Amino acid sequence: MSILSYDTIKKILFKLDPETAHALGGIALRSVVYCRPLMRSIKDRYFITDARLAQNILGIEFKNPVGLGAGFDKNGQYITAMPTLGFGFTEIGTVTPKPQDGNPKPRLFRLKEEESIQNAMGFNNKGSDYMLNRLNKLYFVDYPIGINIGKNKLTTEDDALNDYEMLLRKFKDYGDYVVINISSPNTVGLRDLQNETFIKSLFELAKTITTKPIFLKIAPDMTPKDAIDISEVAIKYGASGIIATNTTIDYSLTPNAKDFGGISGALLTKKSYELFRELGKALHDKTILISVGGIDSPEEAYRRIKAGASLVQVYSMLVYKGPILIKNINEGLIELLNKDGYKHISEAIGADWKESK
Repeated sequence: MSILSYDTIKKILFKLDPETAHALGGIALRSVVYCRPLMRSIKDRYFITDARLAQNILGIEFKNPVGLGAGFDKNGQYITAMPTLGFGFTEIGTVTPKPQDGNPKPRLFRLKEEESIQNAMGFNNKGSDYMLNRLNKLYFVDYPIGINIGKNKLTTEDDALNDYEMLLRKFKDYGDYVVINISSPNTVGLRDLQNETFIKSLFELAKTITTKPIFLKIAPDMTPKDAIDISEVAIKYGASGIIATNTTIDYSLTPNAKDFGGISGALLTKKSYELFRELGKALHDKTILISVGGIDSPEEAYRRIKAGASLVQVYSMLVYKGPILIKNINEGLIELLNKDGYKHISEAIGADWKESK
């Protein structure tokens, strides 16, 4: 085993508090950007370029379908570095109008035996002005950026629309797409906004502000019928697509769970897939779907694609598998496409439902 292997690095990082480990990883990512030869060398190793994986979705060019889920890069500090790890796109945030510290610590926990993470971060971020400043400093980015937005903790449900309006106006000329986050379990009352009245008002307003694609991110802890109903409302009033799913508050998944915060990683895989599968069955030919939640292998990514996902995202499993995961998924997808006789990923998207017709 190489002294620089991810298994070795992980053993060191796992001896540290999770937030400290995350901060150290972030420092390493930011440092790579300042050493161009090293950055190119790492990217050459991890980034997979293959025409079979490239897609134009809603006018956005994706070189591969594997993206970084929201929550890792809360303040837009690692945008330039993420393609180095092989990602075809990134999602920054969740960003709120005003800076906020998030929930009290400790609020991030490893469930090592289950290769999962439980977090109660609470949208800790430096606020929209800081994020705007970060985006203005970008001098060259050749891959898509999504901006995930949410309301401040102290903003009431009655005033929530104002927070989202402010963020939509502030970032209307930045990034490639926007994600409406009303599904995090870590801001009190946020999931209550997953209702028809609020979603209708929000998307009607959003379409008057920006022409960029806007996605709704939903929670895994609703029935398939409710998920489909909410998604159909969002699509009716202007959503370009749905991202499923956020973290779960189903603490019955493990006896090691805390009684607060959301669970992600391997424990979420089954729950996320089962909801996504029903969503894909109903909506794969009506909108763009992005799947996230416990994706840890080419086979799992491919399963989501055949269920209707045009794109997939990873985050927690990156902590356990390391950056080689992204390369493995992309290379594995090519092999799986070849095995099924598909010449391009678009042929596999929603194949479960095409074949059943």
